[in-house]
Amino acid sequence: MIQIRIFMPLIMVFGTFMAPANIRAADLVRIGILGIDNFGSVAYTEFLNKPNATGIFAGVRVVAACPVVSKDYPQSAELTERWKQQLLNMYQKPKNPAEAVPPIDFVETPEELLKRVDGVMIFSLDGRMHRRQAEMVLKAGKRLFISRPMAASFEDTIAILKYAEETKTPCWSSSQHRYSAGFSGMRNHPEVGRVIGCDVYGGWAVDAPIADQFTRPLHSLETLQAIMGPGIASVSCVSTPTAESMTAVWKDGRVGTYRGIKQGAVKYSATVFGEKGVSTAGIYGHGIPVKGVAPTTDKYVGYEGLAIELAQFLKGGPVPVSASETLEIFAAMQAADISKAQKGAMIPVKAAK
Repeated sequence: MIQIRIFMPLIMVFGTFMAPANIRAADLVRIGILGIDNFGSVAYTEFLNKPNATGIFAGVRVVAACPVVSKDYPQSAELTERWKQQLLNMYQKPKNPAEAVPPIDFVETPEELLKRVDGVMIFSLDGRMHRRQAEMVLKAGKRLFISRPMAASFEDTIAILKYAEETKTPCWSSSQHRYSAGFSGMRNHPEVGRVIGCDVYGGWAVDAPIADQFTRPLHSLETLQAIMGPGIASVSCVSTPTAESMTAVWKDGRVGTYRGIKQGAVKYSATVFGEKGVSTAGIYGHGIPVKGVAPTTDKYVGYEGLAIELAQFLKGGPVPVSASETLEIFAAMQAADISKAQKGAMIPVKAAK
């Protein structure tokens, strides 16, 4: 059998800073965006730049952005221009002039961006660019969030997190699926109890760009980890024209699965098995099920959960997702690739501390 051994950086914990509702300009936490071709650049800015924000979103604002186009990623240039216009126009012509937000400055280089901000969010669609981008930000000592994926390879993910530890700079990455209430609420669901197992399902893009092919299951594996918790010991995977099927065994013997849907209807959800009961999980963006029925007419919350975590982090809070959890997911994806090459063999995943 082939073993995957991964470097485990120390988990970084930082004190939380909560800013008051009325923020002086000198106290504003200034955020910059590096790469804007991912829609997340727009989605999270809508929360962070809310006019007259109160609570967690008060005192933090996106003030600058640096577009970075990938010549090797389909639609990068087109999406960069589309989201740039939305960012330029965001909150600029409100009905109440008092609610206007200072416009976002667009700069030409990452170096100029880093001079203007206290923290950075990387939203380049091409994950192959993330290591180089992250190293510039971490070297400058700026708090960093990297939108899914942290990187396009297991090796680059290790390198980013190791450099974050070396520079003592807080850095993390996450899918918004991790903070969807219908998923995160299943770990302590009163009708399920302690989670014994979980079957997650979601989309698997058969025509994904090369840069995305390694990380296609990331949304669903984050969902699986959010519900089951960390602790994957081994992974097997088989691939057919209709589905990608992964089975993960936890260190305590619990089993979780992921079905990547290649044909037919696509939905992101799960079935959760617990000591008290069995229940479907919520559907992405919606709340937890009640008596086995997942709500679909409640308020849709797609990006807000992660936006809240982002605001807390950028204002000085702790890293919400540890380096060890992120590395575990990437190690599981690499184990799955090896398993497919070995016709579904179970591949151990061992973490070296």
